[in-house]
Amino acid sequence: MRDPAQNAQLALLLEVSGTPKPGNVDRHREYDDLRFEQFMAGAVGALPGLRRAAGTDALGAAFETAIEGMSHQSGGNTQFGAVLVTVPLVRAAATDRLTPEGVAAVVEDTTVEDACAFYRAFDHVAVAVDEPPEGADDLDVRRGGDATDALRERGLTLSGVMELSAPRDGVAAEWISGFERSFEAAGWVLADEGPVYRRASRAFLRLLAAEPDTFVATRNGAATAREVTERARAVLAGDEDPEALAEEFVRRDINPGTTADLTAGALFVALERGLEV
Repeated sequence: MRDPAQNAQLALLLEVSGTPKPGNVDRHREYDDLRFEQFMAGAVGALPGLRRAAGTDALGAAFETAIEGMSHQSGGNTQFGAVLVTVPLVRAAATDRLTPEGVAAVVEDTTVEDACAFYRAFDHVAVAVDEPPEGADDLDVRRGGDATDALRERGLTLSGVMELSAPRDGVAAEWISGFERSFEAAGWVLADEGPVYRRASRAFLRLLAAEPDTFVATRNGAATAREVTERARAVLAGDEDPEALAEEFVRRDINPGTTADLTAGALFVALERGLEV
């Protein structure tokens, strides 16, 4: 029997193993500077932090530990967002609260010190992020640990940080919505049939078709994010080949990373609810 920390690590591994996931690293595709084995190593390195999330340590400290461990591979940022999705889910599962309401309570319990630890995680690895909200330059996450004084002065909890970021960041939006999309996609995975790597791919495509990916919007622009969603819908309608689309998106350096992060969360919930591997 796997515990929640082990299921979270397995979810990270199953997410990167899913294929085809157009634009993402998977078992068949990778980028010159970001490879499949680096994601595997990132998942291994994240385990100590995931174990802290399953225990009684502060959630922010657990997250920072997971990211510090994840960074011990040569690819840089492999799973920052996926870990950010899974850590509160792990805490909810470990305390018998793995429901939208339960994980919302976990988020609500976060503190200013959790926010400080979240910011310090950016010191361990470079993450592509959008500009901070207007009037919040002192809260730019790219400042990392240098922003902690501003967080304390504002009394901003980790939940508050996510609320500020939610309009432009899909992972932050997940945090303040009770992980609505992750739980919905977990249901798709559980109701699906066949090997998990194909179920993960289909869940990824359904998530991508539902909403523009905010990571694509940040890196490639809003128009490209809308195109990606339309192309995912074409795949689901049978009008486009997912394998060809995956190859195209890798060539164009279009990486729907937020959707991959939510897929990892969905796989974790599905594993906790009985998905067999």
